[in-house]
Order: sequence, then structure tokens, then C-alpha cells
Amino acid sequence: MTYCLGIKVKQGIAMVSDSRTSAGVDNISTYSKMWKFGVPGDRQFVLCSAGNLATTQSVTAALERDVRDKAPQSLLTVRDMNEASEYIGRINVESQQQNTGGGALFETTFLLGGEISGATNGLYMIYSQGNFIASSAQVPFLQIGETKYGKPILDRVIEPDTPLERAALCGLVSMEATIRSNLTVGPPVEIYLLDTGTLQPGRYLIFEEDDSYLRELRQSWNQLMKASFDKLNPLVFPG
Repeated sequence: MTYCLGIKVKQGIAMVSDSRTSAGVDNISTYSKMWKFGVPGDRQFVLCSAGNLATTQSVTAALERDVRDKAPQSLLTVRDMNEASEYIGRINVESQQQNTGGGALFETTFLLGGEISGATNGLYMIYSQGNFIASSAQVPFLQIGETKYGKPILDRVIEPDTPLERAALCGLVSMEATIRSNLTVGPPVEIYLLDTGTLQPGRYLIFEEDDSYLRELRQSWNQLMKASFDKLNPLVFPG
């Protein structure tokens, strides 16, 4: 299992992903689930995945190959984020069926964030069937993988006017809540910010297992949660 999320606010797009691919008492492995594509001044994309690793690698390899070979359709030729999502969705379906015949075991879901010159930026969830949905002012974040543990903080904090750095911090807290509750999600944690309108490579952070900031964030959040709970009015039972 994995956990990735994207947040779209007016200032830009924040993407957060974990890197754990398998977990057990004696079997923990990691693999980055975040890829970046772009041409400065023209277009920028960031892609995150949850699902079958072989399918994921097949899709990203195909995207890179189409760019390298100057294929008629690639991330260099799509005209807007809708077309980019349709293209990745098609590659995803083809990759699932090419060597495996498809099936739930080989499914992969993607989050795509980006902006193309002359078009608006966007955040999309691309399903294993090839179809997709976009974020909106009413739903400014999208999640894939193990989503339930990290959703409450996003519901309470994220709004379209939320500053981008604050959105990224909220995404990191959402990731930390998921890591705490699910062994199959874990560091390294990657964060990528795409600022609206710049069309430049994004700002990137990675947090390893023993990162001091991640450790301090975990401790501070736990203390603040306990302090907030202590301020609630106690239950009063009839005597």
C-alpha cells in the first residue's frame, strides 16, 4: 500500500508521497512514487502513483520514451491538463493489459499536477480504467492509496485561499498521521510544490526516516493534539 496526495490552492499545487512498497516484520522496501517532467517556461508536470509497481514503471517508462522519441503525442505535445490526463490514462490501460491481461492485481492509479503555457494549471486523479477527475474549489485535494487516516486534517484546513506552504505542511501532517496508523506507508516522504504561473521546476523536499524535522513535527503534533483534547469540556454523567 502507499499514500499520495495532491492539494491545489490559488498559489499552486503541492504533491506529497511516501516511498514504501512493501512492509512486514522482516521485509521493508522503498521506491519513489513521484516523477517530474517539464520544459522551463513552457510546461511542468508532477506525477504520483499508487498500485502495482510493475505497471507504474511501465507507464513512466512509456512517458519518458515518448518524450525522448518525439512521439506525435507526449507530455511535450499535449495542449492542456485534460489532454495530459487522457494520454496518461490511455498509457496506463495499455500497460496493465500488455503483459498481464489486466485485472485488479495490476491496477495503478495516478495523481497528476501541472501547468501548460496558455492553459490553467490543474490537479487530476487518473484511475486504472483510464478515466479521470479534477480537483475543484469544493474539493481542493485528491488522495490515492491509503487515504482514510490522513483525510480529517485536510478536510479541516485546506481551502482554495490556503497559502501553498501551509497546504504542504498540512499534507505532511496528513502523511504523518497515515504513517502512524498504517505500517505499509512510510518514509522517505517527498514534497513537490509547483507555483502557479511560473512554469518553472518546482520546489522539492525529501524526508528520510531519521529526519530531525519529521521527528519534531511528529512530537509537536502529538503534544498539540493532547493539549487540545485536554481543553474539551468533560463528559458529565448523571449521578
